[in-house]
Amino acid sequence: MNKEELIAKLKLIIKPYTTNTEAYENLTEETDFINDLSINSANLVDIVLDIEEAFDVVIDNADMEHMLDVKTAVEIIETKLAQK
Repeated sequence: MNKEELIAKLKLIIKPYTTNTEAYENLTEETDFINDLSINSANLVDIVLDIEEAFDVVIDNADMEHMLDVKTAVEIIETKLAQK
């Protein structure tokens, strides 16, 4: 899975949790989940759980704490997929 496919899949996971549709439509690697997409911390946990299920990976608490933007999320997912 290349980075563009991974971001597209991540975007689908994020969609139900964001209220800022303009930021969602213009999502890039620099998009911040909290500041740009208005996703609260409880929903961030739900997103991480959805990512674990969608990509069949386990994300530990340390990684979860750093997963605040698209770029970091992609890097963590890529690392987890490479470890499988």
